[in-house]
Amino acid sequence: MTENAQATANIGVVGLAVMGSNLARNLASREGNTVAIYNRTHAKTEELVAEHPEAGFVPTGSYEEFAAALQKPRAAIIMVKAGAGTDAVIDELVRVFEPGDIIVDGGNALFGDTIRREKAVRETGINFVGMGVSGGEEGALLGPSLMPGGSDESWVTLGPILRSIAAVAEGEACVTHIGHDGAGHFVKMVHNGIEYADMQLIAEAYDLIRKGTGQSPAEIADVFAEWNRGELESYLIEITSEVLRQVDAETGAPLVDVILDQAGAKGTGAWTVQTALDLGVPVSGIAEATFARSLSSHPEQRAVSRELPGPDQVLTAPDAAQFVEDVRLALFASKIVAYSQGFDEIRAGAAQYGWDIDLGAVSKIWRGGCIIRAQFLNRIADAYAETPDLPVLLTAPYFVEALERAQGAWRRIVTAAATAGIPAPAFSSSLAYYDGLRAERLPAALIQGQRDFFGAHTYKRVDKDGTFHTLWSGDRTEVEGVDTH
Repeated sequence: MTENAQATANIGVVGLAVMGSNLARNLASREGNTVAIYNRTHAKTEELVAEHPEAGFVPTGSYEEFAAALQKPRAAIIMVKAGAGTDAVIDELVRVFEPGDIIVDGGNALFGDTIRREKAVRETGINFVGMGVSGGEEGALLGPSLMPGGSDESWVTLGPILRSIAAVAEGEACVTHIGHDGAGHFVKMVHNGIEYADMQLIAEAYDLIRKGTGQSPAEIADVFAEWNRGELESYLIEITSEVLRQVDAETGAPLVDVILDQAGAKGTGAWTVQTALDLGVPVSGIAEATFARSLSSHPEQRAVSRELPGPDQVLTAPDAAQFVEDVRLALFASKIVAYSQGFDEIRAGAAQYGWDIDLGAVSKIWRGGCIIRAQFLNRIADAYAETPDLPVLLTAPYFVEALERAQGAWRRIVTAAATAGIPAPAFSSSLAYYDGLRAERLPAALIQGQRDFFGAHTYKRVDKDGTFHTLWSGDRTEVEGVDTH
């Protein structure tokens, strides 16, 4: 054990890549925190200490030294790539930690893996916490939005530490105890799914304005800057303006025209959609945003499909100002749907896995530090404060009024995009979902009839209780009750 590695640190960080280093620096900058650090490659530890002597880090060269440097109950945050690397670090910490100590996984782990890890680690008497961390590199350094799960016991120790480093919105730290075992990573997963939808919707809005009005990226940047002063105010709208204003130093062209139109993904959007399918929750806006990235990333398919027939009509807005306003309203309405679908999934996940998740508190911790921070998250918090068991978020009075204002423009934009052959999958699917909710009767009745015809899957009737099956035989049918007990 080195001389420095005495039990002086109240928190430790394992994994000192950019996110881990920035989180460690954030922790060290807050009064009352002393941070022990460990990295598999010790040179990285030495480099961080040398670059930031003001942090007062306690560097360690082994897991034994790391454990010895931490006050009890020990608490360590793992910031390594999700997967096998995380499991390896957990195994090492379990080896040197004791019952009552706390291991926190701050990576983007799949919540099911977190449930598995928490169960296994709990058997040793050690607490395991899966914690979503949002805000990227800058958030990790200056103040992220934090979504910890884990036991109530672990929150007693972690709460003050995490509140000290979290972003602050309207005087409130952007962190809350989400729920037990995998709840924190579940909520972070859905956060990222909403982020996918939000970004796709913004991209569709930009594309429609550019093609409909002929405005340049710089001019559209001004549009987004103006939108950011109103009800669409958000981090993503703000940075969109900056991205569109950027000029490529090498060519002098707008940078957005130089960037290859193939969007990457790290998997959390797909996880959100896959989990929603398992839960039976429609998240069509998030799904279409995820599929849009997939489509963009198949240039070989797009290359051979450019000669497919399309409409002769070109999108030309007769009144550019009105068209831009219609796009703004369509974006706002579709954004409401994306958040509503995301919160539906969180509510369903909580019911499925036995988590007590405060949806209003979740909306509040997303107001600062995270990528989807937006003005209207306060309205979501208000909606759940008024009706905690609200079955559909977009039925809250504020959102009903907003959708009433926006629906005409929303329909005009989706129609214009379809007529001109401009892909707007997130706008279109969001509107279809909205109309599906509104519909008094859906064609699902026909689907049930088809299912009963080919698979005897049975159906229910609108006029009597029970489960029924039709004996389909030519032009004669006989309906008989089916005992489901």
